[in-house]
Amino acid sequence: MQFNDERREIIQSASGSDISSKSPRSTQVHGKGSPVNHDRQSRSPIDGRPKKGGCGGKGTWGGLLDTDSSYALDPNDPNYDSSEEYGHPNARKSAPDFDAFKKKATIIVEEYFATDDVDSATNELKELALPSYNYYFVKKLVSMAMDRHDHEKEMAAVLLSALYADVIDAPQVYRGFSKLVESADDLIVDIPDTVDILALFIARAVVDDILPPAFLKKQIALLPNDSKGVEVLERAEKGYLAAPMHAEIIERRWRVSKKTVEDVKARINNLLIEYVTSGDKKEAYRCIKDLKVPFFHHEIVKRALVMAMERRQAEDRLLDLLKEVAEEGLINSSQITKGFDRMIDTIEDLSLDIPNAQRILKSLISKATSDGWLCASSLRSLSLEPRKKLLEDNFTRTFKLKSQSIVQEYFLTGDISEVFSCLEAENRTSSGELNAIFVKRLITLAMDRKNREKEMASVLLSSLCFPADDVVNGFVMLIESADDTALDNPVVVEDLAMFLARAVVDEVLAPQHLEEVGSQFLGTDSIGGKVLQMAKSLLKARLSGERILRCWGGGGSSRPGWAVEDVKHKIGKLLEEYESGGDIREAYRCIKELGMPFFHHEVVKKAMVMVMEKKNDRLWGLLAHCFGSGLITMNQMTKGFSRVEESLDDLALDVPDARKQFLAYVEKAKTTGWLDSSFHYGNSINGKENGACQ
Repeated sequence: MQFNDERREIIQSASGSDISSKSPRSTQVHGKGSPVNHDRQSRSPIDGRPKKGGCGGKGTWGGLLDTDSSYALDPNDPNYDSSEEYGHPNARKSAPDFDAFKKKATIIVEEYFATDDVDSATNELKELALPSYNYYFVKKLVSMAMDRHDHEKEMAAVLLSALYADVIDAPQVYRGFSKLVESADDLIVDIPDTVDILALFIARAVVDDILPPAFLKKQIALLPNDSKGVEVLERAEKGYLAAPMHAEIIERRWRVSKKTVEDVKARINNLLIEYVTSGDKKEAYRCIKDLKVPFFHHEIVKRALVMAMERRQAEDRLLDLLKEVAEEGLINSSQITKGFDRMIDTIEDLSLDIPNAQRILKSLISKATSDGWLCASSLRSLSLEPRKKLLEDNFTRTFKLKSQSIVQEYFLTGDISEVFSCLEAENRTSSGELNAIFVKRLITLAMDRKNREKEMASVLLSSLCFPADDVVNGFVMLIESADDTALDNPVVVEDLAMFLARAVVDEVLAPQHLEEVGSQFLGTDSIGGKVLQMAKSLLKARLSGERILRCWGGGGSSRPGWAVEDVKHKIGKLLEEYESGGDIREAYRCIKELGMPFFHHEVVKKAMVMVMEKKNDRLWGLLAHCFGSGLITMNQMTKGFSRVEESLDDLALDVPDARKQFLAYVEKAKTTGWLDSSFHYGNSINGKENGACQ
């Protein structure tokens, strides 16, 4: 009887709450994924029909409140059971199950923030099949998003709306937010803005109809008066939900406004001009802070130095500003150094407009060093070889422009053979520096386009057969310029990590090459460190090969989603069937249907190993047929033979004359035109400078 009275009071309280100001949500694009239809995901149907699970209509939280799971466990209660801490009190699951769920939940959230794939995150949570612990997933998702950018906060809100009722039932969502409010005192230690951010998450959950408005009053009654959780709930109610047009304001709060490089450069130029005119250092300091682009502060340094060289009377004032922002830590030492380095790189061009530009720059460096805010030893050398360097720069600049045209044409036609021809004409010496520049240009242009172009870029990269060192240098150059790229592409770290992980899956790079990339960027807080950490996380995940191959909807296969190991197995099977008396046309068809031309080097490698092991030239005939028809290109042949050479030490354990056979087959392949005459034994191991495939 007492229970029914309490239940009646709760329902009456809930039915009196005003939630009528919620409005249907519009379609919005989030990150790299496809558009998210908020009308479909929102739990606020305009016709007031019951929600999934029969939890009442709009504004009637009867079903949720009937299943109240917001109570606090009391260890002094005679009926207290410690197993209730690990899930729903009726579940009685064991602590090890909960610990495993926590680890997997963290991985799912990290992968979701990296891929923005709602469907994948939903399926993975379903596969865990531990619904009594889903409250922890809610808590983990929100707490991890709180410590990230607005983009991830919006992603978290969208995922919660997608999971509600279908995967996570109402009581688990309710309990997850209860746990978050209870832990506000702990969260604020690491996240100073906890009160405001968590309040906004709660308000967003109410607007999205995944939390009842009564949640706020009920939770306040359960918390101590001095708890940060009380501040959170009061901020959510009075600061957000009580405001006019609160639904629209809350939903727009985390939508990231896109800044372009040119916009930021213009604002930097304006603030420096205003400072030179007024001399108001505080206002300049505020404007720099308001830019909110700490990774782009090197542009402020560079533009201030150029202005000091152009306006000699403003030199002292500008140097004084740079000194103060450096000493205050507003612009860190690495950004100061990068700004000066960029000046050194462009000093020749500046000399055309500013007489004695090099002498003036040396003077500025000397003054900054003597004042203690610049470390001159960390700068590039100003000693130049003008004529030679100018010729090299002109050639490199021309190659960059032509590379851009080659990539743009490839995105239109998809013709890989045309790319080979153009690169061969433009890079006759197979220069490693130019290869790295092409890798950078290819991925940079792909990151600014859709998933189709990203997939095409990965397929082309694996088909080009560049030496691994050149690809590594290309990624290093990409990461070095990531600060600038971030202005146009807020998810540049995620994109670069995915390209890097895909290069490992496609065997363009070996896993140890990740360390080479990471060694160029010290510290986990650097962009390079973040890219490396995320790439490793992607590669360590369950079924990583399959997921990475289909990350952009292709995977290079006509049947997306095949893992590399699956393809290797299929190649082995089709070669065995042909070797045991199969039809050459059937084998050819099977290779073609794999739909992975960039992986044909695996066909060459496995076929050559079987030829050498069984001393049967039947498979040699299959390779000849595939090469003659153009199915397997010279690049793939070269890469396949190089991989056989790299495995000769292991192969010699079973085939004692493996080296002798391999040398004979190399000469035979050269005679038939499969390999270029420059390929020779030891080339792929000791002759990277000759352009052999890795």
